[in-house]
Amino acid sequence: MEPKRDYYEVLGVDKDADARTIKRAFLKLARTLHPDVNKEPDAEEKFKEVNEAYSVLSDDQKRANYDRYGDPNGPAGFGSDYVDVSDIFGGSGFGFGDIFDSFFGGGRGGAGAQARTRGRDMGIHLQITLEEAAAGCAKTLSYERLAPCDDCNGTGAAVGGRMQTCSRCHGTGRVVEVQRTIFGQMQTQSACPDCGGSGQVIDHPCETCDGQGRTPSREKVEVKIPAGIHSGQSVKVEGKGEAGLRGEVSGDLVVSVEIKPSERFERQGDDLYCTVKVDSLQAILGTKVVLDGILEGEKAEVEIPAGCQFGQQVVIERRGMPRMGMIARGNLVAVVQVETPTDLTKAQLLSISAIEAERSLGSAAAPEASEEGGADDKWRAPKNPFKGKKK
Repeated sequence: MEPKRDYYEVLGVDKDADARTIKRAFLKLARTLHPDVNKEPDAEEKFKEVNEAYSVLSDDQKRANYDRYGDPNGPAGFGSDYVDVSDIFGGSGFGFGDIFDSFFGGGRGGAGAQARTRGRDMGIHLQITLEEAAAGCAKTLSYERLAPCDDCNGTGAAVGGRMQTCSRCHGTGRVVEVQRTIFGQMQTQSACPDCGGSGQVIDHPCETCDGQGRTPSREKVEVKIPAGIHSGQSVKVEGKGEAGLRGEVSGDLVVSVEIKPSERFERQGDDLYCTVKVDSLQAILGTKVVLDGILEGEKAEVEIPAGCQFGQQVVIERRGMPRMGMIARGNLVAVVQVETPTDLTKAQLLSISAIEAERSLGSAAAPEASEEGGADDKWRAPKNPFKGKKK
C-alpha cells in the first residue's frame, strides 16, 4: 500500500500557509479536478485526494494533530464535545459532492437551479449518549457547506465590480428560443444562462467564488442539545445551512439527534427502566439498594419490599429522564431480579432447612395429642442432613 502524499504537497501550499491561502489553493484545484468538469479517468480519485487534504488542513484541530503526529486524529482522538460529521461525497448529511453540485451549478450556468437564490437547508446526523440527552449538552460540529466568500464578503463582486443589467435577457431573466420543426416554428422559454434568471450580472465577478458570493468551506458550529431530547428529534441552527447567492439569505442547519443504546437503562417515553439484582433471602426480608442515577452524581434508593417476587417493579418517582423544556421528570422503574445465593455455609443451610421443615410440617405435622398423652405424641425435629459430615 503506497503511503499517502503530504497534504501540503497535494494542495501545493507551504506548511505555514494561512487558512485563506489553503482555501484558495483547494478551490483552484477543485475547479479543474471535479468529475463534473474533468472527464479524465483519474479525476475523481485526484479530487478525493484534494478534498481529503483540505478537510484536514482547513480544520485547526486536525491540522495541529497532523503537523505534530502525522495523523489528523492525534494520539488519542478528539474530545467528547467535538464531532466531525463531514464526509466525502455524502454520508452524514451533505458531503462535498452535494456542495460542489450546488457550487458548479449555482453561478452562471444551468437554468433550473439559478432561480433559487436563497441557500438550502442542510441536514446532518448526530449521535449522543443517553446521559448526554438527560443532562443536555453542547457539541462542536465540524462540517462542510457553501459559506459566504471571504474575498468578496458574499457580494460576488471583485474590487470595483458592480451589478448591471444582463445584456442577453435585458433584465427579464428569461430567454426565448425558436426552433423549426415539421409542424412549424416552436418557441421555448427558459431561465437566462448568463444571469441565472436574476436579470442582473456582475461586470467584474470575484475570481474566488466566480461571482456567486459563496464557496465550499469547512465550518464549525456549536449546537446546544436540550435536556430530555428524544431520538429522531431535531435541533435547528438558523443561518448555518447553505449560503445564498450573492448575499441572499442562508438556509438553516438541521441536526437530527440519535441516542445511543444505554448499557444501564432502557428508555420508554420519559421513564427509565433498569434491573436490580437481589438474592432470595433479601427478597424475603426486604432490603434497600442504592443505584447511580442517569444524571452525574445522582443516587436513587430502591426500597425492595419484603416478599418481593421476580420481575416485580419498584417505581422511584422523578428519577427518570427530564421532560424537554420542563422541570418535571419521568420515573425510574427498577425491575427486580431474584437470584439464589450459592455461597451459604452448611450452618446457614441447616437453619434454612429447619425453617422449611417447620413450614412444611406446621401444625399438620404434629399429630393431635391423645387423651392419654404419651411420648409418641411429641413433635420431633427433622434429621440433620449434615450430621456426621465434615464442615
